[in-house]
Amino acid sequence: MIISGANALVTGANRGLGAALVAGLLARGAGTVYAAARDPRTVGHVAAHKDPRVVPLRLDVTDLASIRAVAERADDVDLLVNNAGVSGAGSLLTADPERARAEMETNFWGPVTMLRAFAPVLAARGGGAAVSVLSALSWAAMPGAGAYSASKAAAWSFTNTARAELRDQGTLVVGVHLGFMDTDMVAHLDVPKVAAADVADRILDAVAAGEEEVLADGPARVLKDALAGPPKGLEI
Repeated sequence: MIISGANALVTGANRGLGAALVAGLLARGAGTVYAAARDPRTVGHVAAHKDPRVVPLRLDVTDLASIRAVAERADDVDLLVNNAGVSGAGSLLTADPERARAEMETNFWGPVTMLRAFAPVLAARGGGAAVSVLSALSWAAMPGAGAYSASKAAAWSFTNTARAELRDQGTLVVGVHLGFMDTDMVAHLDVPKVAAADVADRILDAVAAGEEEVLADGPARVLKDALAGPPKGLEI
């Protein structure tokens, strides 16, 4: 897919990887970049988002009416990036199940509903591309993070089936896996982290090259390889 001149929509665009993706798209000559967030006012404080090509949009990926309104407004999108996500619900065995359900609503049902709304838009534009920002924890068994892992595993499965279903309309579906990225979500963890700008570059490189999967760091590559081994190899 040619990014220069293309119109893109990024969810969770007000910080972290979302903000880096907006900056990366602008640097590569994208046309309109719809920067979506629950509070679009939070998009304005990001320096790169002051570019006149950036259009802040109010979007709650857990709210169907909000998604439909955005799909009507951004009916010229060539590239959809499902980046918005939450974490912290904890263990599925011991933590509050309502928090786990809320995590699933954002991390799984959010991308599902967004792609359902935008697949016809992408088709009308010639196919385009849809990106799912997943996680190496889609594959890992990490005590205390069962709710997040389950939500991302479900999103990974959906990404794979969506890829097969949308191939005939010419839509490239890209799944992105990474371990720990230097964002607010994992600021409390003392572990090696990949820079958000580097991940954004790898995602956009993959879109431009027509690649269907991004393994953005070492943990993602190790865990992908471990899928072929015994289950214990997925424990971290």
